[in-house]
Amino acid sequence: MPDFSVFQIPPKCVSCLPASDSALPGLNNTKDVEAFIDSAEVVVIGFLEGEESYGYKELVEAVKQVSSVPAAICSVKEVWAEYNLSSDAITLFRKADNHQENIDLSEAKDLKADGLVNFISVNEIRYITEYSQVTAVGLFNSEVKTHLLLLANRGSKDFVELKERLGALAPEYTGKFLFVLLNGALKSNLKPLEYFGLKPKDLPRVGIYDGNSDTKWLLPEGEISTERVREFCESFLRGELKVKAEEKPKTEL
Repeated sequence: MPDFSVFQIPPKCVSCLPASDSALPGLNNTKDVEAFIDSAEVVVIGFLEGEESYGYKELVEAVKQVSSVPAAICSVKEVWAEYNLSSDAITLFRKADNHQENIDLSEAKDLKADGLVNFISVNEIRYITEYSQVTAVGLFNSEVKTHLLLLANRGSKDFVELKERLGALAPEYTGKFLFVLLNGALKSNLKPLEYFGLKPKDLPRVGIYDGNSDTKWLLPEGEISTERVREFCESFLRGELKVKAEEKPKTEL
């Protein structure tokens, strides 16, 4: 595999209201938890007995630093079992690959807010995730090993439009692809660009990287439309791209 060294209360969860003066909204039943998870691409829930529990203060401090990820607390143990939890835990849920990542607090002996910030940042995989040394850990640890990459230079005229276009397409491929944005304007991203045989001047382009076979493909040059990218993804899923790759000698890194 190539080295890619590449709090708000959700409106849909009306009953997720803070208990007393809690810094985090409280989730009182499974319906609340499901609504909260569904309210954003990535959320964090502290499955804790209360505000005095180990990990609560650290979670409050951490989410202040990662304000892009909503957080809440659930103290109803009957609900915990629905998520295969039997003891206090801090859990991140994300939609991009339907993943649940847990910190078992009975095993986390020296929990600090900074450690939780890192836990959230590493696992904050979204429908389209910008590649960095931090997000790379979560991307390559995901059970979804195939990445659809948008290779584009931040600041170019079509950068934002392409990011939004592919971000809107990504939910169709939940569990099949992780959509990754790689900013070609960063020197730190030159190596993954070279892996695809590209330079910043060649962008924007779209590619697929399959971690299971350590193989890559590029969408032929042309308009990066939703229809073309969707067909590119479907061709991979049908096995047509794999056949083409086998017909050509593999590029050495």
